[in-house]
Amino acid sequence: MSVTASAAWKNVRQEPGWLTRFFDWKPFLVFICMLPAVGLLLVFLTYPLGLGIWLAFTDTMIGRGGEWVGLENFLYLWEDPVFWTAVFYSVFYTAVATVGKFALGLWLALLLNEHLPFKSLLRAIVLLPWITPTVLSAIAFWWIYDPQFSIVSYILVDVLHLRDTYIDFLGSTWPARWSLIAANVWRGIPFVAICLLAGLQTISPSLYEAALLDGATPWQRFTQITVPLLMPILAIVMTFSIIFTFTDFQLVYAITRGGPVNSTHLMATLAFQRGIPGGQLAEGAAIAVSMIPFLIFATLFTYFGMARRKWQQGEGND
Repeated sequence: MSVTASAAWKNVRQEPGWLTRFFDWKPFLVFICMLPAVGLLLVFLTYPLGLGIWLAFTDTMIGRGGEWVGLENFLYLWEDPVFWTAVFYSVFYTAVATVGKFALGLWLALLLNEHLPFKSLLRAIVLLPWITPTVLSAIAFWWIYDPQFSIVSYILVDVLHLRDTYIDFLGSTWPARWSLIAANVWRGIPFVAICLLAGLQTISPSLYEAALLDGATPWQRFTQITVPLLMPILAIVMTFSIIFTFTDFQLVYAITRGGPVNSTHLMATLAFQRGIPGGQLAEGAAIAVSMIPFLIFATLFTYFGMARRKWQQGEGND
């Protein structure tokens, strides 16, 4: 075989076929890699969401198919005082618990960011409330709030002698509401603290050293360096915290089941109560759909919070 024929044969062997070129095509590879995630989202997110929205506009009940009734379920909820109580407490519960978790979580993150002995062990201990199953935490708080065996009441009455009678934490409206908020804050602090701690460790120590040389006070270093540089992670973590808190179900249902007298129902627990035990699937779906505007607001909060990254990237100080 001549040299020219050998070179031509080599070029033919190296030329990839159309199938090889297709599998090397970047859009196809991106589509193949995303296909499992898209399939899971379609099955476990898009379909249930679409089904819930459709049920909200019907009169479906458990064991009986429904017909299209338009806005009838929403008009009924508009005049339902229990629904508006759930809306009020959902917003109140989310706002107060989120503020509490962020105040204590940020303080804990700043503390764990210092040079402390056994720092790794302390970080692991901080995560315990978060990794404990929610139902187990709820049972523990249920005993803490028990009207006869409460450890809090025991300390206040029998140890410190600050009260004459035990406290019925879950027997009246506002004590029960504050008790649930305290339980949610206890569970949510680790998530906020660890996320903010990760953000704090990305801030260069040289910025604090330069500010210290310029005579900045600790408060000025916190407000002028820590908070602006933490703003993107603050926005993301706060959004997740708002969503998790607003849609909380296990903690509330395991401790109070919406009582006393429906005063501690969140929209999620009320939707479950009306839809499953109550048999009114359409009404429960309508309550669940009514949560969507609040969740959209939380997502928009993240968008505007992330817009602050322009300051970090030098794109302007708008």
